[in-house]
Amino acid sequence: MPTDLRAMLPPYRIKVVEPIPFLSAEDRRQALEEAGYNPFNLRADQITIDLLSDSGTGATSAAQEAAAALGDESYAGARSWFRFRNEVHDLTGYPHILPVHQGRAGERVLFTSLLKPGQICISNTHFDTTGANVKLAGAKPLDLPDPRAADLDSQEPFKGNIDLDALERTLGGPEGHRVGLVLMTITNNGLGAQPVSMANLEAVRELCRRHRVPFFLDAARFAENAWLVGQREPAYRGWTPRQIATRAFELADGCVVSLKKDGLSAIGGFIGLRDDDLHAGCEANLIATEGFSTYGGLAGHDLERLAQGLREVVDPAYLRARAASTARLARMINEAGVETVQPAGIHALYLNAGSLLPHLAPHEFPGHSLGCQLYLDGGIRCAELGSLYLGGMDAKHRLLTPAPFELVRLAIPRRVYTDTHFEYVAAVLAEIAKEPERVSGYRIVSAPPLLRHFKVRLAPTTTAVRNPADEPGA
Repeated sequence: MPTDLRAMLPPYRIKVVEPIPFLSAEDRRQALEEAGYNPFNLRADQITIDLLSDSGTGATSAAQEAAAALGDESYAGARSWFRFRNEVHDLTGYPHILPVHQGRAGERVLFTSLLKPGQICISNTHFDTTGANVKLAGAKPLDLPDPRAADLDSQEPFKGNIDLDALERTLGGPEGHRVGLVLMTITNNGLGAQPVSMANLEAVRELCRRHRVPFFLDAARFAENAWLVGQREPAYRGWTPRQIATRAFELADGCVVSLKKDGLSAIGGFIGLRDDDLHAGCEANLIATEGFSTYGGLAGHDLERLAQGLREVVDPAYLRARAASTARLARMINEAGVETVQPAGIHALYLNAGSLLPHLAPHEFPGHSLGCQLYLDGGIRCAELGSLYLGGMDAKHRLLTPAPFELVRLAIPRRVYTDTHFEYVAAVLAEIAKEPERVSGYRIVSAPPLLRHFKVRLAPTTTAVRNPADEPGA
């Protein structure tokens, strides 16, 4: 049997399915127009393949649903809380665990308790809500990505790392006293789903200890980072994904985790802490805004699903199959003539829209344009990570500072789509790549001042050549 087929074989079989819609080309055009050309505004029943996010979009297992039936909904001290707490403690080693309903709630509680107005939060890359919550706490997010990540085509194994030289200069420089937190995102979602090496985390820990700065992990994809470390970092070959993940948590002073990713659940998260005083402050904030400290806004059945999911997500067979399936999709897309950020991560692939659509200027948002075309041609929903999301704009929504790259993220839900679905995605991209000049640019009609990509409304800048196909894949 070919090695790649064995690696891709999922360690489960499908037990429950749901139908997916297939709209006509005209219906998709009308739906996107009514949504203000923003895929976030589309209804789920208008989507054929939904790759907008891997957050809360995965499939649960029979064991998770069986556990959920035992959920204890007591307001305080529920049995489900203790099972969840014990699983998280066993995985992370943190003495203090606070449940939250999702990662951004944990960010808000942690940052408002830890950061002071005027301070700086340093990261390898803040993602959207993370950076927003830093700002809402009155602090400033500062990204120091590894400069090797700027080469999208290189096979550098750990492009998600932080720039250690820049971190040391910042901590030891005139602004060093303002740094209130160093937050490492594993994997680096904002930088192409690239992993962070254990060597990088160890070096960050030493720098933070030397300069007396708290060091935390944003560990939404801790299991996937652990798998890639085991595959790419020689010092950790032979370690299990769970052992690597536990070691990563051990290096940090605490963590904030969205369990809608590697918790294999539709909802949930937690804050892990070592410091008693910080825990007391966060707990008071949690009780006032999220819920009592033994449920944090989660139902007992959610806590049960999460406790079971934390066991399943570090299964090497599951991680091997997921990584192999994403890598195969990357190969098919590349063979179709569309470049992706290399090497392939696990939870998402990032298309190089700037390279595919050179006829569109940054102010026409090539990444967003490609995302819209994927929906128009195939009912595929995805998200832009280019100048619409990252660019600097004036009050009239005119682009002043383009993003360094025009990318489109294809986020891969866990245990949801088969490889046949991914073959379809690659085929739609292949058709676009045959005639990329037919893809229209877009302009902003209206946008909120913060996190604009979620609620922005746009309009085409030109009339795109219509796809003659009337059905997906035709």
